Amino acid sequence: MHDDLLARAQAWLAEDPDADTRAELAALIDAKDVTELTERFGGTLQFGTAGLRGELGAGPMRMNRSVVIRAAAGLAAYLKKQGRTTGLVVIGYDARHKSEDFARDTAAVMTGAGLRAAVLPRPLPTPVLAFAIRHLGAVAGVEVTASHNPPRDNGYKVYLGDGSQIVPPADAEIAAEIDAVRSLNDVPRPTAGWEILDDGVLDAYLARTDAVLAPGSPRTARTVYTAMHGVGKDTLLAAFARAGFPEPVLVAEQADPDPDFPTVAFPNPEEPGAMDLAFAKARETEPDLIIANDPDADRCAAAVKDGADWRMLRGDEVGALLAAHLVSRGVQGTFAESIVSSSLLGRIAEKAGLPYEETLTGFKWIARVEGLRYGYEEALGYCVDPDGVRDKDGITAALLITELASQLKAGNRTLLDLLDDLAVEHGLHATDQLSVRVEDLSVIANAMRRLREQPPTRLAGLTITKAEDLTQGTDRLPPTDGLRYTLDGARVIVRPSGTEPKLKCYLEVVVPVATHAGLPAARAKGAQLLAAIKRDLSAAAGI
Repeated sequence: MHDDLLARAQAWLAEDPDADTRAELAALIDAKDVTELTERFGGTLQFGTAGLRGELGAGPMRMNRSVVIRAAAGLAAYLKKQGRTTGLVVIGYDARHKSEDFARDTAAVMTGAGLRAAVLPRPLPTPVLAFAIRHLGAVAGVEVTASHNPPRDNGYKVYLGDGSQIVPPADAEIAAEIDAVRSLNDVPRPTAGWEILDDGVLDAYLARTDAVLAPGSPRTARTVYTAMHGVGKDTLLAAFARAGFPEPVLVAEQADPDPDFPTVAFPNPEEPGAMDLAFAKARETEPDLIIANDPDADRCAAAVKDGADWRMLRGDEVGALLAAHLVSRGVQGTFAESIVSSSLLGRIAEKAGLPYEETLTGFKWIARVEGLRYGYEEALGYCVDPDGVRDKDGITAALLITELASQLKAGNRTLLDLLDDLAVEHGLHATDQLSVRVEDLSVIANAMRRLREQPPTRLAGLTITKAEDLTQGTDRLPPTDGLRYTLDGARVIVRPSGTEPKLKCYLEVVVPVATHAGLPAARAKGAQLLAAIKRDLSAAAGI
């Protein structure tokens, strides 16, 4: 095994086009570091519906130029088999380490395969790439990003010509083509021949952002904004200026792209501590609203003054607020969300007489809903302009929530007042998440197995009225690795994360509330039930 491992590492080293990873790998080979080499050569990064995502470094189990060139070659081969032999592939990238290199390698591989390639002019938000695919009539798009993962990671997200991310069976078919790439020497990579786009695509995207707002709506809400060291700032500021909102006050320490994300452990607004600097800036400047994007600006977080201090709104709260806002504007079309998001959206849609759909987790599914007008997911993803961007878009979502805050401000009200109204109208929908990050993936597999072999019958004293193993699929959903429990007045979904080493459990309780006066008691009851469900579920799963 030892000799075989060294031979594979040396073969990889001989082909590696990148000086940094070559030096790294050569040092591991010289040191005969079997543990590290085994970790990097024990398999290959798996290409799935989220594309690729992993830690940067040398070897097939890491994100590097060799892995990206193979992925691009697999995608090109897939497109040609689909009859897209001369189509355009548009490529975007964020400001992480190696992102620009990965984008350029992808363009070279596409050009070498006889396809046309166009690269966005600089690091830009993921939604700009998703928009560009449809705008330019491309057959596919690639975004080089690891979104809100830790600084050491990068990723590779693939879209097809409809402008939404790949779903099965395309992912498996592309993966098979990637596996068929024997040697990098077999992949033609010219040094020129692709197009670097100008700002025309960005300008067209920005022109489209105006369409999410109601003509003549109030635009007075003042915001504090953090880009979380990512690529959102310039695009968001341009969109806000076009819309006529007051210029957002920036969290200066996090405003510009920095691949090391120095002020946050995880550059995700949902993670503890990530919003601390934004809260500090808000205490100083007293805005109406805090807006945050994740590093590739496809997610949007909002925070509000609640009593004496600031708090992040949950993704489900923002999801319901945007839905209520769109309903009040009289929009038509289907409202959709993933199964892990709050059932409140279904109640809002039903009352408004609008069609409603539930999908599997991820915008790759939400974006495919027929007649989609609005889609959201609890992980801070909102699609408010599906004709322009068939994906979550943190820029247009920020515009829409700021428009809503402005409209409420004109009536001396806040986002929290509207949430109270929705609770009285539809019941208090309280949501929470039990999320366990693991070093060892077997912990997740064991927890799922344990729940399948010894399913709980009650949680928080509530009887489980229906237990579904989603690997079988349902009449409405394709198969996925997940479990769904319906309880009397509550719902729980357990699934492994598709992009991180996490087991995620999504909890919701619905507490009826007759009047605004009953809200504090309903909230207390909701919090108590959620805490009890969390405790009992942890015990049942052994985590």
